[in-house]
Amino acid sequence: MQHTYFARTFLLAATLFFVSHAQAQSLVSGFMVGKGHGSVAFTGTAERYKNVYLVPEKVEGVPVFQEIQVSSVSVYTTYGISNKVEAIVSLPYIKSEGKGNNEGFTNSRSGLQDITGLLKFKTFSTEVGSSVLDLLGVVGVSTPASNYQSNVGLEYIIAIGNRATKLNTLGVVHLKTPSGVFLTGQAGYSYRTRQVPNAFIADAKVGYAGLNLYAEGWASFQQSSDEGTDILQPGFTGDFTATRVNYTRVGVSVFKPVAKGFGVVLGASQYVGGRNLGQSTGVSAGVSYNY
Repeated sequence: MQHTYFARTFLLAATLFFVSHAQAQSLVSGFMVGKGHGSVAFTGTAERYKNVYLVPEKVEGVPVFQEIQVSSVSVYTTYGISNKVEAIVSLPYIKSEGKGNNEGFTNSRSGLQDITGLLKFKTFSTEVGSSVLDLLGVVGVSTPASNYQSNVGLEYIIAIGNRATKLNTLGVVHLKTPSGVFLTGQAGYSYRTRQVPNAFIADAKVGYAGLNLYAEGWASFQQSSDEGTDILQPGFTGDFTATRVNYTRVGVSVFKPVAKGFGVVLGASQYVGGRNLGQSTGVSAGVSYNY
């Protein structure tokens, strides 16, 4: 019964990226795939922005480039090591383009960004009335998968990543009801190398998971430590990786099975608040195979 429930509810796996390349939606769901089962997904995303959340206020026009467009293709895999332990791997290829006519600046950068590996484990499960409450833990690491550049200089506002290695730890609370409605909340901390500030990260989801449809609304949050700088403010040296990146992003995701094991994934998102990042709007589409 439980595997039938989650095998049809593959979560949107793509992560939408922008100039700071912070993870804007968690790669972790509250569902467990079960021993020997898993998913593989390929998802394409496209986003753009021309307004930037700076300090002390949002401004029109991206520094150096008036507008930035980002496209990516991501592969996401998950595998059930046991009924209580699951492995997740994700890798995106990203192209970031500045649309301003700025002679002497490189206005396009692309390449493999950061490969992420996670272990998710269920630590506790209990019945709450007719619903099921699960508690999960997550540990993971993310590190550059190519020699992409993220150096000091204003043109690196379109760098595809910050070249930091990140160690993430998360706690997850997941409530699923007999009707298919579910609630998921997660929070944790991300430790980063180089000059990239550490950050508190959190994610909340509400949705419906049925045999023929999965749909969710979500909100993601990040609050960087005070050690970072602010773009074009005192202390800023042109190193965008050292800036404090805070955000609130909301979105929707839908998965629809189309054939045995195969399905399509659609999503959209929007930043509604932040610090040192673009106010991007993104859309995504992809295919997945569940086994």
